[in-house]
Amino acid sequence: MKEINTTSLRKFNLIMGAIHFVQGVLMLFLASTVIQTIGEFTPTITQLYLTLDQATQSLVVESKDLFQLPFGFLVALFLLLSAGAHALIALPKKTNDIYNADLAKGINKFRWFEYALSSSIMIVLISTLFGVYDFASLFLIFVVNATMNLFGLVMEQLNVDKEKVNWGPFIWGSIAGLAPWVVIIIYMTGNPALDMVPWFVWAIVGTYFVAFNTFPINMILQYKKVGKWANYLYGERVYIVLSLVAKTILAWLVLFGAMQP
Repeated sequence: MKEINTTSLRKFNLIMGAIHFVQGVLMLFLASTVIQTIGEFTPTITQLYLTLDQATQSLVVESKDLFQLPFGFLVALFLLLSAGAHALIALPKKTNDIYNADLAKGINKFRWFEYALSSSIMIVLISTLFGVYDFASLFLIFVVNATMNLFGLVMEQLNVDKEKVNWGPFIWGSIAGLAPWVVIIIYMTGNPALDMVPWFVWAIVGTYFVAFNTFPINMILQYKKVGKWANYLYGERVYIVLSLVAKTILAWLVLFGAMQP
């Protein structure tokens, strides 16, 4: 492999951004014109609240419809956010200089802010496929998942020029990242006929589980300075590859999952 430096990473970001962009535009096209079922799949997001039952004089839980979730558009946005982040890193000289200066310190703020948005959108979409339609639950899932990624940023900031690694943010971020999946598993196991769950649902769970573990493994290898990971730029390139592979597989699985009965 050629030596990894800031120049090669800039070109690599441009290529990865272009791939994300093409996929995002293609998904928008499919959802709006070609595959009608994707555009029509708009889960109704609800709000739960307590109200007084006059007949029994007791509080009961009611719900009301809030809005339709534009599922196909959000799947495309998931990829377009990544494309935008790659472009922001690679194209304007000012942000590219910030990116390079941060890499020299072992930090990539752009990565964590982009992950906080894009992966939180994806976990919300996955949650709706399992029947999580309550707005409050989806809002908390989004925020907790975003917090997990911001812990990643804190991990990097806290360990600049430190000989002994402080693993606190990594541990707390991992706990935060597991929380949305506890909610999804609760909904999933509430189904008395798990053998009837479509194949794409298990594919999504398996893909996200693998992706969920590969990103922290990459961080561990970076801070343990194992082999090529002793060079922070190598770990940065691995993050970029993992992001493309995981997001591509997840996005298409979730998109075509929306086409199922």
